[in-house]
Amino acid sequence: MIEIDVVMDGAGVLSSCTIAGHAGAAPKGGDIVCAAVSVLAGTAHKILSEAEGIKVWSKTPERGLFDLKLEYTQAGRDFLSAAGLFLITGLASIAGEYPAYCRMKVHQHHTINLME
Repeated sequence: MIEIDVVMDGAGVLSSCTIAGHAGAAPKGGDIVCAAVSVLAGTAHKILSEAEGIKVWSKTPERGLFDLKLEYTQAGRDFLSAAGLFLITGLASIAGEYPAYCRMKVHQHHTINLME
């Protein structure tokens, strides 16, 4: 089972995303659920890491574990809002289509991750 934990900040902007586990929908190398989650997470990480006004901390200490934390400036807020919405919508679609293999929780924090 893939467990996805998303945290939105007080402004409704993506603050963090942790993805852990393996879907087990098919043998290694043929699991479309794992592949879909991996592509979404990897693409989001790449575009957010290259965007101005967004600070990204990430780690993938082992296969099946991805941890992403974000802060942003006012200049990076709109891009992060759009990219975060894309990531969350895609992950929610996968969790909705494959509930036996992927579960997602979204939490709201009251603080805002705005950098000076």
